This record gives sequence, C-alpha cells and structure tokens, in this order.
Amino acid sequence: MTDEELIWRISGGSGDGIASTSQNFAKALMRSGLNVFTHRHYPSRIRGGHTYTEIRAAAEPVKSRGDGYNFLLALGDSFARNPQEEALYGNEEIKPLSENLDELREGGVIVYDAGLLDTSEIPDFDERAEENGWHVYPLDLRGLAREQGREVMRNTAGVGATCALIGMELSYVEELMRDAMPEKILDPNLEILNIAYEQVIDEHDVDAHDVQIPTGEHESDQLLMSGSDAIAYGAIDEGCRFIAGYPMTPWTEVFTIMSQNLPKLGGISEQVEDEIAAAALAVGASHAGVKAMSGSSGGGFALMSEPLGLAEMTETPVVLLEAMRAGPSTGMPTKPEQSDLEHVLYTSQGDSQRVVLAPGTVEEAYEQSRLAFRIAYEYQIPVVLLYDQKLGGELMNVPRDAFDREPNPELYHTLTEEELPEQPHSADGKFHRYQHDVENGVSPRSLPGQQGGRYLASGNEHDPTGHISESPDNRVAQIDRRAEKLAAIRADLDTESTQSHHGPEEADYGIMTFGSQQGTVEEAVDVLNAAGHSVKSLGVSDMLPFPSEEVEAFIESVDEVLVVEMTASGQFRGLVQKNLGRHGEKLSSLLKYNGNPFEPAEIVDGFEAVIIEDGTDDPAHQTTFVPAAGD
Repeated sequence: MTDEELIWRISGGSGDGIASTSQNFAKALMRSGLNVFTHRHYPSRIRGGHTYTEIRAAAEPVKSRGDGYNFLLALGDSFARNPQEEALYGNEEIKPLSENLDELREGGVIVYDAGLLDTSEIPDFDERAEENGWHVYPLDLRGLAREQGREVMRNTAGVGATCALIGMELSYVEELMRDAMPEKILDPNLEILNIAYEQVIDEHDVDAHDVQIPTGEHESDQLLMSGSDAIAYGAIDEGCRFIAGYPMTPWTEVFTIMSQNLPKLGGISEQVEDEIAAAALAVGASHAGVKAMSGSSGGGFALMSEPLGLAEMTETPVVLLEAMRAGPSTGMPTKPEQSDLEHVLYTSQGDSQRVVLAPGTVEEAYEQSRLAFRIAYEYQIPVVLLYDQKLGGELMNVPRDAFDREPNPELYHTLTEEELPEQPHSADGKFHRYQHDVENGVSPRSLPGQQGGRYLASGNEHDPTGHISESPDNRVAQIDRRAEKLAAIRADLDTESTQSHHGPEEADYGIMTFGSQQGTVEEAVDVLNAAGHSVKSLGVSDMLPFPSEEVEAFIESVDEVLVVEMTASGQFRGLVQKNLGRHGEKLSSLLKYNGNPFEPAEIVDGFEAVIIEDGTDDPAHQTTFVPAAGD
C-alpha cells in the first residue's frame, strides 16, 4: 500500500446495507477516474453479525486488497442480537468499530456513528487513537438520518461525510444515485448526502489528516465487475442457454445472474430440489443439444459426483462450477479457501476424464468461462470451472473492451440428419455414437429425434452403439479413446497459454499460485523487486490436464519457488509435485487458512522468511503458515 491510494472500509451489521453502499461508492470512485478493488467480509447470517467491505482506490491499476487500510466508516450493527459483552458473541453492536482497529494504519481516519456507538465501551480506544495518530470524527449519522425521515439513510450520510474528509466532489456520487435510485427515495438521499457533507466541512477540520482521494483518469470505458459477473457473462456469450441449480453460498451469485438473464435470451433457468437433480438436468439438457451448465459450492458439488461420472461415461459435454469456501462440511460458508482442489480433481468414479480450469482474475474468469464451454463441447467432456468466494465476490474495474461479446452457439462434432447416413450404423439401424478409432478420441454425436441417430446413452461401459459391454477388448479401446482426449486438450491449450507470468524473465526466485491469489502474488512480486530481490511469479489456471512443460520451465529457471495457496495441506503444491516430483526439493509452501485472503505484505514477509532468511540452509519442504490477526 502506498500514500497515493485510499483504502476505505465501511463496517456495520449484515442487513445494514454495507454491500450496496460500498458497491455504489466503488462505482463513484471508478467514475472519478480511479482504479478500484473491493474486498468483502461477512458472516453466514441473514441479519446481524459484523460485516465490512473494503474499497481500494488508486490512480495506478490495483490487483488485490491492500495492506491494511486508512479510512474507517463504522456504522455499528443495528441488528445486533445481544449488545451485552457477556453474550456468547460479545457486544455485537460495537464490533464494527472495535474489531476493525487492528488493521487501521497510523494516521488513519475514523468516522463512527455516535448515534449508535460509544467509544467508552472499548477500554483502550482513546489510548490507541493517540498512539497511532488516528483522526477520530464522531458523527450522529443515525440522528441525522432520522431527522430526514429514514434511518437507513445513515449510510448515505456516512458517504457524504467521507467525501468531505477526503476532498471528493459529490457530483460523482450524486450522478450514481440518480442512475440507481427510484425517484421517491432519490431526493431525500441527495439531501442527506449534502447535509452531512456540509456539516463536516463547517464543524470539523478536514485538513487535519493526510488521507485524501487520489486523482486519476481512465483511457477507456470501465466496468465494475466481480468474477461471478464475468463467469456468467462468459457463459452467455459462449452460447449457454440452460442452467439448473440449487442456492449455496458463494455459487449463488452466478446462478442468480444467469437466472436473471437467460429468459431474456430464450434460455431456461431451473431451481431444483437438490444438487444431484441440478447436475442431472444440465447433463440431460446438453444431451438434447443445448449448451448447459450447473454448479455449487463444496457440499453441493459433492452431490454432483454421480451425474459428473455419468457425463464422463456418456461423453456428454457440460460445464460445472465449483465455488470454493472454507470446509469441510458446512465449514465457514462465507469465507474464502482453496481446499476443494483435490475434491474437484478426484471426485467421481474410476479413471474419470474431466478438465478443471481455475481462473485468477475477473478477465480470466470471463475468458476461461468461454473456454470451458468450447473445450466441453469440442471434446465432449465435462469441464469444471474452479473459483472461490474471493474471486466470485470481489469487484474491480475492467476495461469494457476486454470482453469479446461475439456469441458462439457452435455445438461442435454434432451431426446433421444429412450427415448421419454417412456414419457407421449397426444392422438394426443404431448409430455408432462411441466409435473406437476417431481423431483426438472425439466420436461425432447425434441429437435425440434425428433420423438415423438412435443410440443408447448408458452409465455402464458400452460398445459403439451404447449397448452394455464387458468385453475386455472393448473396455480397453473405449477407456484409451476417452483418455486420448486429455492429451489433445493439453495440446490445444498449449497453443495459447492460460497461465499468467509476471516479473523479470531472468529472476533468481519464483512464486507460484493458482486461482484468486494471482493478483495479490503479482503485487507482492512488484514490492519484492522494488526492494532489491529478483523474483517472478506464475499463476496457474490449468489444473487438469496440468501444464507440466510450462510449469517445469518456470521451476527450472529459478533457484527456489514459494508456493502460495489458501489451504492447510498444500494441495496445489501436492499437485505440482504429483506431476513434477523431481523438482520437489525446490518447492516451499506459504499457507493461509484463517478465513481471510492473503494481503501482499504477508506474501512479502513469507518470501523473505522462507527464501531469503533460510536460503542458506536446505529449503526443501519448508512450510510457513500465515497466522490469524492478533496471533
């Protein structure tokens, strides 16, 4: 984090409008010409419980949450179940202030709602504020909102106070409010925004601190998007017109976006009774000739194991999403983790054949969502798109022209009725859907109802027409053919790498990660190089089939590699060593699994501790854990 950026944190209770307020303020900052990145922290409750959203804004591009933050707007938890300190969860009303102090930088700004919060309930608040040079502004936001007739508008009052203190023009916020709010609530919100702004200007020294809004300018139109947005729009643009699912955090965001848009495009969205039914419906829709998808999070995806195996055996193309969260079982439903990697790679039965992609950025989420559908339908294989709550829920600005909106309805290798007579058939007229000798293991398919296209789609091993067959020769031929697809897919993916390289090509050391930690690692690499180290990074997206040659070249080009991931067991490092075990002595781990994603400084510190400080000893198999805050 630098002095040229604002990192604004708004905190309150679930149900207090923290998410919507922060999203609108992020849009306003983006429209002012800044690059933005948001980080959201929330409990698994409908209402009540401490939640916050952090917005990082800078003139230069930002890829990650920052190291700490410098402005706190604490609204308090108006839905606190028990505001008593001796309650099971403590005094929840005060937590939006008391639990956000550890990461506030020296010289930072605190605005808190004095109509709800009392700093005397935090024993050491005054001492800490003086010690850290915090600038504290108690404002009765609740009372101000009540005067205007709606207590919920204290959020708007807080934004007005923020703008006054950081020197931001209200025009960007006002423009956004006019775009987003219905007329009946627009005028009162505009009024309280300006009242709070003017009150702070008139009654407080707004120049007493150094936290100011940066100035910037975009060269092209920008969109504020999450990974969930990007996955959904990528699927739509690649021709997906069917989705089935059951709500489960954090996959629900993609399901909701798809459900809102598919009917407008002539598509279908189905919410069903469970995840088994959801995946089975998607497989059935694809079998009928529609590009289809389903998905869930860890526990729900576990139920999809059987229909996933069915899709693999019947060679029915389908795209499944797996939005990781902290497990096992229900775990921590709203906290990010990457420990479903092995679950996704190895669930289902037997020698299964699937593709697993793990995008690392919003742009990659869009591109690899489209890629997932192309690979699935071109090679008639299930593709799993693996992401997590961090990538799915965090917002960042992305250039509008980064997205190719050209639709692709192509089903690939799907025969027309005119082409079917030329294909092999049995004496009884059944089409040879599962031919033994075909290019890249892909046998052309027909669709239900086509004349001359009859075949059986069975979960049992089968002969070319789909009839159950336990012939040893047929079994070997069929499984070898299906396995051949992965080699062809690997060659296909190698024509244009989906991995992300960052840093100087001739660096001495490497940092490797997968998925949502990619941007954070890249920022850490920049900090390390600026400090005089020689470091580069590799963000891996292809989990299966694994890009062995590209990863091996990266490992061989450096002296040591730090593997960064949000797991407790080093699952990604284990995947690397499974494929490239001979390089295991070069790999060390930096792990975090406390429910919060990495900050760049944690990776910098981990690299210096493992690679630099211990570099004179044998670094083989070192593992460093990032502790929880306060440890």
